[in-house]
Amino acid sequence: MLRFVLVFSLLFTLCLSSSAQNCSTYTSFSNNLAFSSCNDLPYLNSFLYWNYNSSSGSLQIAYRHTGVTTSNWVAWAINPNDLQTAMIGAQALVAFQLSNGSMRAYTSPISSYTTNLPEGNLQYSVSDLTATYANGEIVVYATLSLPINTTTINQVWQDGPVSNDSPGQHSTANSNTNSKGTLNLLLGQSATSSGGSSIGRNRNIHGVLCAIGWGILMPTGVIIARYMKVFKSADPAWFYLHVTCQTSAYIIGLAGWAIGLKLGSQSTPGVQYTGHRTIGILLFILGTLQVFALLIRPKKDHKFRFYWTIYHHSVGYLVILLATINIFKGFDILNPEKKWKNVYIGVIAILAIKAVCLEAFTWYVVLKRRKSETAEKPPQGMNGANGANGHGARPTYV
Repeated sequence: MLRFVLVFSLLFTLCLSSSAQNCSTYTSFSNNLAFSSCNDLPYLNSFLYWNYNSSSGSLQIAYRHTGVTTSNWVAWAINPNDLQTAMIGAQALVAFQLSNGSMRAYTSPISSYTTNLPEGNLQYSVSDLTATYANGEIVVYATLSLPINTTTINQVWQDGPVSNDSPGQHSTANSNTNSKGTLNLLLGQSATSSGGSSIGRNRNIHGVLCAIGWGILMPTGVIIARYMKVFKSADPAWFYLHVTCQTSAYIIGLAGWAIGLKLGSQSTPGVQYTGHRTIGILLFILGTLQVFALLIRPKKDHKFRFYWTIYHHSVGYLVILLATINIFKGFDILNPEKKWKNVYIGVIAILAIKAVCLEAFTWYVVLKRRKSETAEKPPQGMNGANGANGHGARPTYV
């Protein structure tokens, strides 16, 4: 069990902390297009590929957005003004799949935060605008005519829902509100505003630590305590394994919680995740109480041991329930590729299946042990002496 958890934790860390693909390893484009430059965008599983001729201002791009469905629209834009408004003034290329299966790609100048992305002409001339959808990703192709000798642009990228062949409002999650930055077309260097890359890295670390600590190690420790102690030979080893697992879970989860508080203070004004934050604080309080409960654990024969056990078990199971809920809330906020969420669902399912199997086996062992003890116990009224009704034979007087 512990080996499984350690291996999965390592894989889960690698999965969430880095993207499965990057622009340098992706070469399959329609029409066998080749691009001289590429950039991994720090949010929304997006990548930009381009060829640029500064003397003519011709910018040929392929914007690739992964982890989407046919019910999503995607957009990439240049904002000739600044990044403070991000959306306002953005000259966007929009694409999504229509209900008839064909792709729609068009230009849309953004003039309002409540825009529904209406079609319109951009400040830049756009040609060869097309889009494709396959394997959960949309790729937008276009050639833009920029002012001659342009070297740096402000770029904005986004995704959102599609309903009845019409784009809807995008999410206000951090990954959406921070999807903006500058791009040096000649050097291939990009930078996000407000320390976006650092925030993105901390968000990944926060998610990994909380998922491993609260979401994996904590329930594993409960499984150890509940099912190992049924074996007399495992006492007291099960207790030390349980304490080690839960202490590690608390320390790792606490580190993730602290990073989460920092991220909350750095979030975009007006963008708050009240439910996720509240549950996180509650988990910290309950987890800390569990640690203190270990320090005041009564002995087995103490009169308060029964009540302590009820408290310890109730709070422990509540922590696991709240942690699982909050991790899924975190997935919705972090918005990694869907497969990583499926990976976590898979490990939770495996732990649940193991728990069910161990529960059945535990009852089998307990019932078999009781049956054995009952068979070895003398029948009621017998104390091992000869005679009837346990009183022994009457003495014979001579």
